[in-house]
Formats: sequence, structure tokens, C-alpha cells
Amino acid sequence: MAQFEYQGKKIHYETHGEGAPLVLLNGIMMSTLSWYQFITPLSANNKLILMDFIDQGQSDKYGGEGYSLDLQVEVLKALLDHLELKNPAIAGISYGGNVALQFAASYPDYVNRLIIFNAAASTGAWLKELGQSWTMSAEDPVHFYNTTIPIIYSQEFYNSRPDWVKVRRDFLTSQVFTNKAFMDGLVRLTRSADDYNIEDRLGNITAKTLIIASETDPITPPAQQYKLKDGIKDSDLVLLPGTGHASMYERPALFVSLLTGFANAKLEGLVV
Repeated sequence: MAQFEYQGKKIHYETHGEGAPLVLLNGIMMSTLSWYQFITPLSANNKLILMDFIDQGQSDKYGGEGYSLDLQVEVLKALLDHLELKNPAIAGISYGGNVALQFAASYPDYVNRLIIFNAAASTGAWLKELGQSWTMSAEDPVHFYNTTIPIIYSQEFYNSRPDWVKVRRDFLTSQVFTNKAFMDGLVRLTRSADDYNIEDRLGNITAKTLIIASETDPITPPAQQYKLKDGIKDSDLVLLPGTGHASMYERPALFVSLLTGFANAKLEGLVV
């Protein structure tokens, strides 16, 4: 675990293992701690790099009214500069996937491979209003849970784990969503994506890219990932059947396989 400073804010990051660098970016409600179960397999052959964005985990809170996604893009660049990395594989899920896409469009020379899970090229009207429903319910832990958590998972996954759901609901509503600093940060993170739109910049992305879509994801449905594939020249797409937005938790083995397999694939000599 380590820190560096960006514009007066302390940014928390971690490195695990040795090998080719692999940067993994959090979803909006996540932190580096969210990847605990994945650290061993993801760092077996790579130097895994995790980071908390501003307003996440052990990084500083932003305070004030808010910011755009541009801020997190520049935090990511500052981390890579701090570590003297210029061509890592960069992966992200949801919010982290959006940051990764915008980063790759803004700094194409910094990215070797790009792996995007459950993300989109823009925040459309539907998703923006969904985000507004999250921020409007942020002061009531139970209401916030009911508004945000069930929709993250596929119905099959959520319905088949009542005991797991109860433990998670009790923990989140009593210990996480009652934390004002956490919730204020989450509101700012949500609003930071309101005006996110890189649809006309997807052509700037030069890294070989893998896009992963989930069949039953209502937050970033597969049509959004097909739009990414159409806009990114050197890209491929995988569709996960019967899977929701939190694909890494629903399909952990497949998540690891797709991520490490694509990041580490040796393509020399192949016709691609």
C-alpha cells in the first residue's frame, strides 16, 4: 500500500506481484478492498496495480460541489507518471471502465491493452436519471440500498442467494450507507459522470481492446458495448449470458480468465 499526491489530494494505490503491469480501476461504489478475492489470481503473472479514485476508499475526499470525470482521468495519468509506467494494460469496470476509455482516448500512447467491463461511451438520459435517483435517496440507507444494489445483479444471481443478500443488506445499510463522508463522496462520483461523453473520440483509441458485455445488465446494456466496438477500431467483444452489471462477482473465474488472458496474450505471428 502506498500514496502519492495529486493537486493536494492523497491518492491511495497498491501493487501486488511481479510481471507485466496490469492496472485495474474500480467501479463507482468500490475501493481497492473490493478486489481482495481477485488479488492472488490477478497478480500471479502480473504486477497488479490498484487505485482508489478521489472520493473512494483510502484516497482523499474532494469536498466542495464536485468535478467531472476529467479529474479521475488526470489522477490515473498522475499515477502512471508516478510509477514511471507508460504502456501498461489498463482494465476497468463500470465507472472505472469509463475512466479507462476516456484515458485511452486522451492518452493513447500510455495504453498497451485495454479491457473494458460493463461500461459505455456516454451517460445517456436514462442512466443520468438513474444516477439522480441514487443521489436523491442517499440520505436513507435502506432506500439507497433498494435503489442501487438489486439492479447491479442479474435476477437469477440475486434471487438464488437469499442468505448472502441478507448479510450484504445488513452490512451495507448499517455500516456503509450510514457513513456520511462515504455517501457524500459517492454522490460526487455519481454526478461526475453526468456529462461523460466520448462517442466522438473513440477513434482516438489505438490500444488493442477487449470489451465485455453482460446480457442482463440494465445499467450499461449490451447495446452500449456494441457501440464501443463499432467506434474502437482494434476491438473485440464478448457477451456474457445471464449475467448482470457486477460481472466480476457473478462470473469471477471468467472475469479473471478474460482479463489476464487478454492482457498477457502473445500475438506475435498471429494474423489479427
